Amino acid sequence: MDAHSRGRADDIDPADQWVLNPHTGNYELRLDHSAGESSSSARTATAEGTGRRGESRTGSSHEGSGRRAAGSRGAATDGTRREVPGQRSRRSSQGARGAAEPPTSGRRKRKPQKSRKKKALLWTGGVMAFVVVGTSIGAYALYQKFNGNIDSIDVGDAGSKNVVTEGPMNILVIGTDKRTGKGNEGYGDKGSMGHADTNILFHVSEDRTNATAMSIPRDLVTDIPECESKKSDGTSAVIPGTPNERFNTSLGQNGRDPGCTMKTVENITGLKPDHFMMVDFNAVKELTTAVGGVEVCMSKPVDDPKSHLVLPQGKSKVQGEKALALLRTRDSFGNRSDLDRIKVQQQFLGSMIREMKSSDTLTNPKKLYKLADAATNALTVDSAIADAKKLMTLAQEISKVDTKNITFLTMPVIDNPAEPKPVTVVVDPVKGEQLFAMMRSDTSLTEVKQKEKDAKGKQAALLKGPKADPADVRVDVLNGGEIPGAAGSTVTWLQNEQGVLKSTNKANAPEKIKKTTLEYAPNQADQARALAEMMGLPATAMKQGTADAEGLEAMVLTLGADFKGAGQLITGPAKAPEGVEQASADKAVCAK
Repeated sequence: MDAHSRGRADDIDPADQWVLNPHTGNYELRLDHSAGESSSSARTATAEGTGRRGESRTGSSHEGSGRRAAGSRGAATDGTRREVPGQRSRRSSQGARGAAEPPTSGRRKRKPQKSRKKKALLWTGGVMAFVVVGTSIGAYALYQKFNGNIDSIDVGDAGSKNVVTEGPMNILVIGTDKRTGKGNEGYGDKGSMGHADTNILFHVSEDRTNATAMSIPRDLVTDIPECESKKSDGTSAVIPGTPNERFNTSLGQNGRDPGCTMKTVENITGLKPDHFMMVDFNAVKELTTAVGGVEVCMSKPVDDPKSHLVLPQGKSKVQGEKALALLRTRDSFGNRSDLDRIKVQQQFLGSMIREMKSSDTLTNPKKLYKLADAATNALTVDSAIADAKKLMTLAQEISKVDTKNITFLTMPVIDNPAEPKPVTVVVDPVKGEQLFAMMRSDTSLTEVKQKEKDAKGKQAALLKGPKADPADVRVDVLNGGEIPGAAGSTVTWLQNEQGVLKSTNKANAPEKIKKTTLEYAPNQADQARALAEMMGLPATAMKQGTADAEGLEAMVLTLGADFKGAGQLITGPAKAPEGVEQASADKAVCAK
């Protein structure tokens, strides 16, 4: 199937796949191309959860196509003629349209079911990213067409091999400043290969009740680790790591691809991105136009000579070039820093999410089609999700998160102490690690009070009672996580830093596990409490047996994928670091 025939089967135009559901009064997308496959078969397509989607059809492929087209364009059950978005008139080989078949008499209508909660989510790396349309609106993806839109890059072991449907999920959204595309030549630095200009690490909780979107400043100075990058000819090259580099050079510079940016994020936070999604300037223009504009609010009038952004005080709508100008503007907000621009980008994103979840969008098939088409055209993703069906699976996972439980914040940073007049930043050594630990332990920032109460209660119960002296703690340590040599480094730390001299390195566990566990006998409870306090083990990690240990039998500590290094607590704090500004996707804020 070539690029010009994406979304077609049996000479069916994509627009002909919009079918009126007589029970809901809405048009729905359909991928069923079976009508007309056999001249002797009659097929009935049933819309999932809503009743009949079309009438039985027989005859040649031309005749079947004609009947479906006519049925889509014909009168609704109430006699009102309904217009199908994007429909084109076509004729069969006999030169006549097929007539719509009347409803079959004697067949009982199903009662219209209550519509499910309609969900949609759009999220971005500041210069936009991806539109995800939830499945609960009864729409089916035009698989062939949308699948052909998607560009991909193989990032090797930098990400997950498959779509993550179980456990926490981390998606790195990258907005690149590459100046390719019509109308983008005048933005300066037009010869650039593109940088990781705007970045958001989007962490979705294991239970899909909440998400944290953490912006990463492009001027963050950090170590760029060694990474493998794929060349255009299909070969690979190992790019040496470089210390004390700006984060934005992790992409596009020295041949680095998004896999290198993913490795850099993991190196900073201890959170491994499962997938990446990357967009450029054109995505902002196309997606904001497709959605019909995004409402923004300014606390004062804006007239920026550099970005050419002109906006009145109060609320207004932006799309296309104006939306891009807003997201690129820095000098008109806050103290004119990139950190203040990030706040504006987060406010814009929250507004876009609210627009996507509005009934004006969710009940408009034409708008949904345009959004899905624009989104897949704008995307470059890792090869593990470079498929429309896989992206829809990803969409289903993300759309479970309620908007009010999506929290935006910026990575905690401080001025770079290595610069006399700092223009770059570095990770705040205290607040940064606290936030990363919270995300690693899957703690929701939208429910910190309840989480804090629950965590304190469980931890208090866990640690209640006497604790053994470190010298009396006897434990065998196995590595079931992702870090090579973790069991050995933990034993070294326990012996040298904690005084647990009776700890033994038992090398690799029989299999990999997600969560660290400590197995102990009832008569070892005092030892378990002491070790749990040292390592910050959560209550869920404690596995008490039923029989007492005999003689010199040791407890068994098996490190899981949640273990990030010797001396780092397994669980993060229940409370967000002081001074870290947070914003919820469901609340409108005016840019200052």
